[in-house]
Amino acid sequence: HPADLIVSVHPLVNRPMLDALRKFEQHPPYMIVVTDLVSGHVSWWDARCDRCLVPTQPAFDAGLANGMNADQMRITGLPVHPKFAEALTDKVSARKELGWDPDLPAVLMVYGGDGMGPVYETVRAIDSKKPPCQLVVVAGRNKTLKQRLDATEWNVKVTTYPFVTNMPRMMAAADVLVTKAGPATISEACIAGLPMIISDAIPGQEEGNVTYVTENDAGVFAPTPEMVGDAIASWLAKGQNELTRLADNARHLARPEAVWDIAKEVWEYAQKPMIPNPPRKRS
Repeated sequence: HPADLIVSVHPLVNRPMLDALRKFEQHPPYMIVVTDLVSGHVSWWDARCDRCLVPTQPAFDAGLANGMNADQMRITGLPVHPKFAEALTDKVSARKELGWDPDLPAVLMVYGGDGMGPVYETVRAIDSKKPPCQLVVVAGRNKTLKQRLDATEWNVKVTTYPFVTNMPRMMAAADVLVTKAGPATISEACIAGLPMIISDAIPGQEEGNVTYVTENDAGVFAPTPEMVGDAIASWLAKGQNELTRLADNARHLARPEAVWDIAKEVWEYAQKPMIPNPPRKRS
């Protein structure tokens, strides 16, 4: 296809695509946009690419360790839809719009669009501590989970939602996020200045995300419902100053302009001429 630029956002296409491009006399520039926050499959790092945009310093370091040159790469952050940052608002306004208690700390629990995992057990573990907070649980498309949560009597105020499309408002209104270690959710939480309790991570692919959050003191890893409950109780016991400190640390990791920086580089590289390939050796 007569493209001016090829942009890859998945690791497994890079090696076969770059192999194929080397069979022509010339090829368009090839750019890789790494969409794993920290831990990445080795196929992200192919030194034959012309440009590689990475979300974090650990991802940049991984590129160097896997044969990339420093001048091939640039740290841009992970692209988050610009509407997310635009839809963020102050906590007071967000809570008023959502109808949440304006005075109680709000713990937002998000487990993906399908509400998978030990969500009910985690709510019970938190509730058993009787923390001075309100719990907001997004059950997603899991209707059974929402019905079960709604049918239970709780010690604390529990508000449930099905699948939602106003996550920026919810993150703006919340004080703590309980979630799995997905890169997009972590990036959104950082933009919102929302400290995280990470309750699950995909082995290998998301483990580095956990380390990234915890080493920057923007959250903790609590892989069991009981540990989530303990973490929330500990944070709330330390008061608002602790939540503010953690929120500032999360915000320090944010790169809300990443999507624009990436788009700018894509446009610039699309203007570049075709790149000649070295002559192929005849067998």
